[in-house]
Amino acid sequence: MIRTTAMALLLAATLNVNASEKAPAKADPAKAKPIAESVCVACHGADGNSPAAPNPNLAGQGEAYLAKQLSNFKPIDGKPALRDNPIMGGMAAGLSDDDIKNLAAYFSRQKLKPSAAKDEKLVAEGQKLWRQGDFSKGVPACAGCHGPTGAGLPAQYPALAGQYADYTEDQLKKFRADERANDAEKVMRTIAAKLSDRQMKAVAEYAAGLR
Repeated sequence: MIRTTAMALLLAATLNVNASEKAPAKADPAKAKPIAESVCVACHGADGNSPAAPNPNLAGQGEAYLAKQLSNFKPIDGKPALRDNPIMGGMAAGLSDDDIKNLAAYFSRQKLKPSAAKDEKLVAEGQKLWRQGDFSKGVPACAGCHGPTGAGLPAQYPALAGQYADYTEDQLKKFRADERANDAEKVMRTIAAKLSDRQMKAVAEYAAGLR
């Protein structure tokens, strides 16, 4: 009995050691701060609040989503990057997996300084699309994936509340044109293909005003 117990304890200890060796290191946002302040700052701001509408705000975005997007800008195993963007491709090229993980954690912890909606008519149209979709076109409600308040589902769908309307609209057009193709199961490409330019502009404007 004693020998059996000793063997069981030894096996358990071995398994615990192996598990700890295989456990991925936790993200360290502090290590990402110098990178954010030297590499990311020009387009996204040191705190993830972009100084210009064409570049997205990263502050407060889901950590897992940010890590996925950064990784998607890098080629893997000789295959082209899932997200083709010459500027971001160049920026991401020098980042290690730990850098990406740390940056995602850093920006997700920053406080968003949200954009604002400006066109009331577009907001009204966008609100309907966001909450109800467009049944006639087979377009589902945006809230189904991005949440009623635009908070998103961190690991899969980004937060869009307070995002620049120009950026959101541009990404919708890229999905429609198949210029952005890193959406799982072509979800966004399928939806964007059914949206008019006006609808894209309206839903982007509405999302900018969400909190």
